[in-house]
Amino acid sequence: MQITQQASQRHVLAITVDNEAGILAKIAGLFTARGYNIDSLTVADITENHAVSRITIVTNGPPAVIDQIHAQLDRLVPVHKVVDLTEEGPHVERELALVKVAGTGEKRVEALRLADIFRARPVDTTTGSFIFEITGPPEKVDSFVGLMRELGLVEVGRTGIVGMMRGAEGA
Repeated sequence: MQITQQASQRHVLAITVDNEAGILAKIAGLFTARGYNIDSLTVADITENHAVSRITIVTNGPPAVIDQIHAQLDRLVPVHKVVDLTEEGPHVERELALVKVAGTGEKRVEALRLADIFRARPVDTTTGSFIFEITGPPEKVDSFVGLMRELGLVEVGRTGIVGMMRGAEGA
């Protein structure tokens, strides 16, 4: 008997759900019960009357596991729609992070210079620290945080990934 290992792929799922108590717990429980990992999770109310929310989940797995996740999510009653942005085609992903960096002298100057290059905006400044706001693809945020580690990184807060399909059509 041979066991074949399928390559794990990263997928961004956009899930439209009724905005009701417990729906996030149901979805997280679905992942937990089956041993699937959630790399990133964001939730936002998307309608004027607060009736519908959009949950964006980033997960990894071979195609069969992703198909199973999709099917399980579709079976939940408060779920309206599940879209795998990764499978659907070109899409935009963004993440917001607040990055606190402490330092003085040359390290402080270098932190400001790098922030300018990455288009990170200082949102709080003291004589010994900065808090930068950076928005962009997860890779850009990762790179910025990595560079700030060398300059006195104190703390990082990240929102998680949100994504949308490119073009005029909605997901």
